[in-house]
Amino acid sequence: MNTSTIAAIATAPGQGGVAIVRLSGPEAEAILMRLFRPAKKGEPVSHMLTFGHVTDGEATIDECMAVLMRAPRSYTREDVAEIQLHGGGYIAQRVLELCLRHGAELAAPGEFTRRAFLNGRIDLSQAEAVMSLIAAQGAQSHRAAMRQLKGGASSFIRKAADELYAIQAGVAACIDYPEEIDESEAAADMIPRTTALAAQIDSACDERAARILQSGLRVALCGQPNVGKSSLLNALLGEERAIVTPIPGTTRDMVMGDLLLGGSVIHLTDTAGLHATDDPVEQLGVARARRAMDEADLVLAVFDQSRPLDDDDRALLAELQGRNVLLVLNKADLAPALAPADLTALLPAGLPLDAPVLTVSAAEEATLAPLKAYLAEQAAVSDNLDLTQPRHVEAARRAARHLRQAAETARALSVDMASIDLQAAQLALSEITGDEVEERLLDRVFGMFCVGK
Repeated sequence: MNTSTIAAIATAPGQGGVAIVRLSGPEAEAILMRLFRPAKKGEPVSHMLTFGHVTDGEATIDECMAVLMRAPRSYTREDVAEIQLHGGGYIAQRVLELCLRHGAELAAPGEFTRRAFLNGRIDLSQAEAVMSLIAAQGAQSHRAAMRQLKGGASSFIRKAADELYAIQAGVAACIDYPEEIDESEAAADMIPRTTALAAQIDSACDERAARILQSGLRVALCGQPNVGKSSLLNALLGEERAIVTPIPGTTRDMVMGDLLLGGSVIHLTDTAGLHATDDPVEQLGVARARRAMDEADLVLAVFDQSRPLDDDDRALLAELQGRNVLLVLNKADLAPALAPADLTALLPAGLPLDAPVLTVSAAEEATLAPLKAYLAEQAAVSDNLDLTQPRHVEAARRAARHLRQAAETARALSVDMASIDLQAAQLALSEITGDEVEERLLDRVFGMFCVGK
């Protein structure tokens, strides 16, 4: 049980229409009534907005609306009070200082949501969904956060945990009653069920999709100097983000910009031209370009279709092996000297001969529509994913590994020894929902929250 009352500013800093100061804890109502003077006298009614003034002694700080939400019908399942003020840094900070003076403690980051979790209103995966909802930059990540907030991850994990408990019960029965349940019989039941559960959990884990939902699709534009990478970046973003000149090698460092397509966030990175050079500054730019290619979810390999391929172009094609790549023929507004077949004929063994090739012109916006559609397709993530948080995927993968190890142990040693791995798998699943969780994990999760939520 939390015996302290916490307070924080719940709205973003800066000027705005409204600023909210939030209190939660056993003294929330008492502190509210020490500084709030309702326009009409009487006891505050729970969950009803009341007009009045915030005062500091005889001085009026602001006219405002206040609401008291008595436990357990509140976000934290504690008494919660909110004061809605005119937006502005000074007023909100002054009222927060009054709350602290009247007995409240300053809330830590995420402490309101942490109390909601500790008081059983939401599980840990739903608590993390609150932060994902706040951080959502597009419709896709918003939908995923709402699914998780409504219990999408919790439902999947609890079903898996229930199956695992059933498997453990069978193992325990074999251990406790060996004269009634033969070990080979128990193993024959446990091994296929454990293996099937591991496969089910693995199928729900998509690290790439989880990361794209959390941080967007990373796209690197790579190619020789002067093939139009910077012009293409500017055209996609609809703004002059990168400097463009006819001089080869103008871009020596990475230039970045974000694009929202189909409800998905796409991070574009324009890189220095890939070519052999003795210039130490250009060498640094080329090294960073290659690092951007290594870290990207998708590489846009850009070529100038108004000139034939040269050795540097062929060297770039050779570097594409093992990467998710889209070949882009730029400068379609000029006379062609290069065809898609010229590129696909030189593709390395790691890429299909029918690798996608698009012909565009950074100078003609209409030609960019297929490219934007392809980027949106690459960034799209299924709305049916059960696990959309990287932390959840990591814990689930760990649970699946323990399950597979349990099956191997049962085959090679005994069902009794396999129970250790089954327990480890159960703990890994419990980390996702917070049924079994260490304090340091809670500190890590809620430390990423903003103060006031």
